[in-house]
Amino acid sequence: MSSRDVVLARVRRALADVPRAAGPEETPVPRDYLRAHGDESAADTVRLLAENLADYRAVVHDIHAAGLPALLAHLLGERGSRSVVVPAGLPAEWLAECDVEVVPDAPGTTPDELDAIDSVVTGCAVAIAETGTIVLDAGPDQGRRRITLVPDHHICVVRVPEQVVASVPQALERLSPRHPLTWISGPSATSDIELDRVEGVHGPRTLEVVLMTP
Repeated sequence: MSSRDVVLARVRRALADVPRAAGPEETPVPRDYLRAHGDESAADTVRLLAENLADYRAVVHDIHAAGLPALLAHLLGERGSRSVVVPAGLPAEWLAECDVEVVPDAPGTTPDELDAIDSVVTGCAVAIAETGTIVLDAGPDQGRRRITLVPDHHICVVRVPEQVVASVPQALERLSPRHPLTWISGPSATSDIELDRVEGVHGPRTLEVVLMTP
């Protein structure tokens, strides 16, 4: 018996009690696996997120909501950004103190035009503490996927604590598979066979995550 036969036989056994015409939504799947490791407080979960983001070479900032416009203006000015692309649903007050050209996310914007823009500022859908991952789902404050993959500098604002979860299973409960999902663990990077790390290959070279509390 080949490996293929073994795998298919296991699939058939697993589906033995499922009607042949049943669709995925009609057959409940038990999800009684461990959803998180431990029972950490919200503060500890946020702290773990910050640590793991830093491990992935993201730059992490903590700020109260009232100080966010000044912080964004400082971060863009410090980098020397002259232009920033923003999703349509990004709160206008976030960039109220920024002295840069604000470019709205528009369907007609080409990759070359996005490449000429210095930075992008977005919100997020959810942030996962155990993996140090930011997930975008093309929501109003996140925009199309391309605006977070082409510009070289991405500032992502995470609303704390409501957008922070401990684990991947908890994140999946908040996400829809019908939305385009982008999972970001640190700035874009790759390594060759000699483990020489190169950043900015298929996404931003610099990722800054702002953990914003009310």
